[in-house]
Amino acid sequence: MKTTLFFITLNLFAMTAISQKSIHDFKFNTLEGVEKSFSEFAGKKILIVNTASKCGYTPQYKELQAVHEKYGDKVVIIGFPANNFGKQEPGSNEEIADFCEKNYGVTFLMAEKVSVDGKDIHPIFKWLTEQENSSFTGSIKWNFEK
Repeated sequence: MKTTLFFITLNLFAMTAISQKSIHDFKFNTLEGVEKSFSEFAGKKILIVNTASKCGYTPQYKELQAVHEKYGDKVVIIGFPANNFGKQEPGSNEEIADFCEKNYGVTFLMAEKVSVDGKDIHPIFKWLTEQENSSFTGSIKWNFEK
């Protein structure tokens, strides 16, 4: 019985992921718990970054903030904190928000902590990593991939 339920769950998840044809079909929650739809960003470029507070690449927050300040009217930056690689994002959503604000003055959009790899991968990352793209293919391998 458990095997059958597991099989059905996987198929329903796969059907949901396959049915998404555009990034604008996806939603996510912010660090503050507010639901956002990618459709809100129609007409703008979207830069999605998986982030981590305890990574050697964490200082990229400063550079991402600079891009946000310079091009925020044309480019939406969304950080997706993830603890998938080296357990480098152990904090809660509140701790992540505090860290980003205090250390890097982050004002660009930050999503709630998600999984960007593995069995519990967030649907947006599952969809993104399955798209044909000459500059990025396959699974996410480390923090701060864009």
